[in-house]
Amino acid sequence: MKEINFPYGDINRDILRTLEKPSVKYLILMTLVVSGLMVGVACWAWQLKEGMGVAGLNHPVGWGVYITDFVFWVGIGHAGTLISAILFLFRAKWRNAIFRSAEAMTIFAVMTAGLFPIIHVGRAWVAWWLVPYPNQRELWVNFRSPLLWDVFAVSTYFSVSSIFFCVGLLPDIAIIRDRAKGLRRKIYAMLALGWDSSNHQWRHYMAGYGFFAALATPLVLSVHSVVSWDFAVSIVPGWHSTIFAPYFVAGAVFSGMAMVMTILIPFRKIFSLEKYLTIWHFDMMSRLVLLTSSIVGYSYLTEYFIAWYSDDPFEGFIFWERGFGKYAAPFWLMIFCNMIAPLPLWFKKIRHNLMAVFWITVLINVGMWFERFNIIVSSLAQEFDPFAWGWYMPSMIELGITFGSFCWFFMWFFLFIRFFPSLAITEMKEIAKPPMRDAKEAH
Repeated sequence: MKEINFPYGDINRDILRTLEKPSVKYLILMTLVVSGLMVGVACWAWQLKEGMGVAGLNHPVGWGVYITDFVFWVGIGHAGTLISAILFLFRAKWRNAIFRSAEAMTIFAVMTAGLFPIIHVGRAWVAWWLVPYPNQRELWVNFRSPLLWDVFAVSTYFSVSSIFFCVGLLPDIAIIRDRAKGLRRKIYAMLALGWDSSNHQWRHYMAGYGFFAALATPLVLSVHSVVSWDFAVSIVPGWHSTIFAPYFVAGAVFSGMAMVMTILIPFRKIFSLEKYLTIWHFDMMSRLVLLTSSIVGYSYLTEYFIAWYSDDPFEGFIFWERGFGKYAAPFWLMIFCNMIAPLPLWFKKIRHNLMAVFWITVLINVGMWFERFNIIVSSLAQEFDPFAWGWYMPSMIELGITFGSFCWFFMWFFLFIRFFPSLAITEMKEIAKPPMRDAKEAH
């Protein structure tokens, strides 16, 4: 484990530098992101005006890019809880420099995922009818449906992750408060909730933080398991499988870790944080990516084995069509990005080449999006009755909204690093070498 061999004051100064007057690079990136978001908003506005006909959805493919995006973004949000909660409980020191950004990524990813059920229903202005509460319309939701289970699982995950994130921010917000002036000082003083760094507060803070870590840990397994049941409890060929819960959880951690690295590699360069986000951190994250890539690859092979061993003609047909039918291109792109592209990470030289790691993680995120696309679309397009088969191609409106969702996500992340410490100042000091007084001065 690497030690940080410079004064605590340097940690405050270097990390809080991201809160100063924004640089030209930051303003350019923010402008591009907001412009992309406007493209997505314009596409959604056009869909609201013209109706769902402008999307590529048809019979029998009623789920398409929007549900693909929903599952993708829920998966992206898993890495934050994994790094923050599970690695905290195991006292893994390499989490200290990366968990704050990962936690923020979790919040913003779940916020992005929450948009797509609203977009998907079409008439967004009546989406609130889906909320389960007694009403005069005598409408009620079906509690036996896994779609409703999603509502409770994802909202619980978002609530606990948000509280966990905010609690962890308190000591660092107090540091900003003590350095700020004027209106900013008043705002940060309110957000700090009276934190004065006393022994009494630290004792209760660590107890509460450990409690939330323990509470959040089961959510890593439960939330994406529930999302997988949207598919697994149906009888659609290619979906009705008991492997879906662990398969989806491993894929979520896989894509989430890749997104963390995709964000942090350019981030450390732009804000000159190389001495905090070291090669050692990315080496450890790369190893976790390798582990989850192996699990995901094993799941792919297991799915094909089950389809063959079950001797179910419908299952066998679907898996043959995925590899050699009309959706073969997305399938083989998924295989390459998720199974082949991560293999160079077995070599230390590649793990320490951050440019190579960056492009590998980008490919992983592309592959994980196409994994969800393959699962959803290929099974719906060719169910039991050939007479009812139909082919789905995403429309430009759907692709524009998907592009806008990425810009929405990065807009929130850029705002976060502008107003809050993107690295945990107090926890960085925990792994730093304590400052020592000069020997002469000690005498």
